[in-house]
Amino acid sequence: MTGASRLGRRAALGIGMSLAMPGLLRAQGSIAVTDLLGRQVRLPRTPRRIVLGQGRLLSLMGLLHPDPVSLLVGWASDLVEVFPDEYAVWTRHSPGLAGIPQLGRKILADFSLEAAVAQQPDLILLNRLNIAPVDARGRSEVLAKVESLGVPVAVIDCMADPMRDTLPSIAILGALLGREERARELSAFYAAQMQSLDTWLTASRPPVASVLLHNHGGGRECCFSIAQGSFTALIEKVRGRSIAADLLRTPLGQLHFEYVLTHPADVYVTTGGVYNGRGGVSLGAGIAPEVASNTLASMLAAQRLEGLPSVAAGRAFGIWHGFNETPQHLVALQALAGWLHPEAKERFDPRPTMDAFNTRFAAVPYEGTYWTGLRP
Repeated sequence: MTGASRLGRRAALGIGMSLAMPGLLRAQGSIAVTDLLGRQVRLPRTPRRIVLGQGRLLSLMGLLHPDPVSLLVGWASDLVEVFPDEYAVWTRHSPGLAGIPQLGRKILADFSLEAAVAQQPDLILLNRLNIAPVDARGRSEVLAKVESLGVPVAVIDCMADPMRDTLPSIAILGALLGREERARELSAFYAAQMQSLDTWLTASRPPVASVLLHNHGGGRECCFSIAQGSFTALIEKVRGRSIAADLLRTPLGQLHFEYVLTHPADVYVTTGGVYNGRGGVSLGAGIAPEVASNTLASMLAAQRLEGLPSVAAGRAFGIWHGFNETPQHLVALQALAGWLHPEAKERFDPRPTMDAFNTRFAAVPYEGTYWTGLRP
């Protein structure tokens, strides 16, 4: 058996396993599903009143359900506050979203569990960030508190470990929403794109590229970075390495300016979209390509990063920060593959993948600029 055929067989097995992950049981309309933590979640019927502990889970719901807003009775305010441009697009598409109660940002802080219960939900959806920290025994104070409300709770996630959790989360949510066929279609599309990337990486074995991953470039002092999970996992997937991983012992942290200068990376990547119009790289809904590129250049100048070898060589890029919470991170993966390994650029064009998400799956299409680079 050739390496390619072995890879294809493993990928096919992976797809089959991922689609079976929820352990879905249906009896007289009831649902039993196993979430990411291995917890059994039981519902008497398909939920009609859902509370989101992370507002940005709406984008994942929108890949599986044609009208996810119709299912919401309460949600966290992070999408509204962090990505107001995306929220505006959602409200234009579904005006009723503006009337859904916003319950706060962080559970056990400003997120009101009492207000959540008052909405009489039949399901609460959380992600791994919501329930952190989790102790060595897998226990979470936040999760225990939410479970004590007596409402079914399911944990799904595409951010903390996207390579591990995305396909299971699609299957879990599809089962919970009664959208299993749609989940299988999305999972098959996702897995096929990943297999194509894996095949190229296995055959080409490009050298590992070092990356200065600048989290929210321009919105924070240079250079806040990511060392573990999230975008770092995407970079590692395409044979890159965040230079923050060599220094930081926490998932997120500050790299001093002197360290960045004395440890030049092959490629500079910043996330954008959160600080649109406030010194960051403008990315996301409604952003024109030239605005994205111009704000990347002006941010690099303001942060005194123009002299970095990667920037001087034109290997400086921006990626939309919101990709870290949705299967659409496939788009980011393909962009990163071309940025880190220029020989892959023609093979992995993120534009058709974004178009496929928009036309085949998304309840609300992503229309704007979601990645950028410096103009020649």
